[in-house]
Amino acid sequence: MERNEGEMMKTHLLVIGGGAAGMAAAVSAYDKGFNVLVVERDRELGGILNQCIHNGFGLKEFKEELTGPEYATRFMNQLDEFKIPYLLSTTVLDIVRKDHFTIKCSSVENGLFEIEADAVILSTGCYERTRGAILLPGERPKGIMTAGSAQRYLNKDGYLVGKNVFILGSGDIGLIMARRMTLEGAKVHGVAEIMPFSNGLTRNVVQCLHDFDIPLYLSHTVTDIRGKEKLEGITIQEVDEKFQVIPNTEKSFDVDTLLLSVGLIPDVTLFDSLTLEIDPITKSVVVDQNYETNIPGLFACGNSLHVHDLVDEVSIESKKAGEAAIRYLSFNHQNKKTLLVEKNENVRYVVPQTIAYNQLEVEHVELSFRVTKKISAATIQVLQNNEVIQTKKARYLVPAEMLRIAVPKDKITGQSNLVLAVKEV
Repeated sequence: MERNEGEMMKTHLLVIGGGAAGMAAAVSAYDKGFNVLVVERDRELGGILNQCIHNGFGLKEFKEELTGPEYATRFMNQLDEFKIPYLLSTTVLDIVRKDHFTIKCSSVENGLFEIEADAVILSTGCYERTRGAILLPGERPKGIMTAGSAQRYLNKDGYLVGKNVFILGSGDIGLIMARRMTLEGAKVHGVAEIMPFSNGLTRNVVQCLHDFDIPLYLSHTVTDIRGKEKLEGITIQEVDEKFQVIPNTEKSFDVDTLLLSVGLIPDVTLFDSLTLEIDPITKSVVVDQNYETNIPGLFACGNSLHVHDLVDEVSIESKKAGEAAIRYLSFNHQNKKTLLVEKNENVRYVVPQTIAYNQLEVEHVELSFRVTKKISAATIQVLQNNEVIQTKKARYLVPAEMLRIAVPKDKITGQSNLVLAVKEV
């Protein structure tokens, strides 16, 4: 997008983040009579997909199996085909909301500059929790890093970070890296997970651990790290239901690398000038069924909203967010009237957290949620005013896999809050 010297860039819709979510949102907003601009802080579009060279992507979105870079390229081609402009190596520093959004940016090419937009979509993805976030005990030698960093070193730079590896946390990136490093000749001694269940998809546990005889130590955590300059070994111990270490359960491993796959945090904390309502469980913004936050015209989608299982689901959700942003620009909804979406004790979180019942413009309101524990069989209900307005049955519910239930809009009224209940049967 060109601008004259000293002139502020202007666009109708600004999409912050050029990964799977941002590109999908921009594509869905194309050709609706509004200008769309994407800003990406990296040197290329695609986000985390560029380092995910394994296959398994695209089965829902493109009806074929692709690698991460192939999946990203499909959307890059659509941006080019539709001539949707984007700025690379551009970091968003802050967002100010008055009559319009003023987005403060920085890049080597443009220096410090501002973009004015009528609506904004946050598709900034998420970041990995680090050693400091989990208060990992022991020494601080070289050889401890996040699984995503190791994945980037290996898949982008061709550098194997270690030969004897242990992984703390059973998130999907950690599981995939267990397989990837094994295939590259490293010895993966095991994966420890503090919870009594895996936090990764079942298919990844099977394909990445079981198929390679890599042990998974559930209800275990790292309690000691050995080595001064370089990592020499670790000790893990079992924990009880209160996550307290159980004495005399030590297992020691001689390793030179410890990878951390201990959770992802949505990246929405940068924008201090906005008073955003935050969900304490997802650590991200609260949104309604249109993916709009409590700030009018500010939307969020993808892993910056809540961490998804599959990139296809990120794209599908983000397209809906793009369409909702265009509806906002078309009608500039005001005086939103909202209900809360409450949950019972078996539901960890639900998105959206609110329903704008006077803006029900889609045929179904889809609630995405995760359970708090393993459940063999359950009845999932949505209630309003103590009456069941939608129900479905499900089997083999696990916290690592997101669930969904769609509620017809004509069943939702403005009488009382909705309640999402998962009941064991």
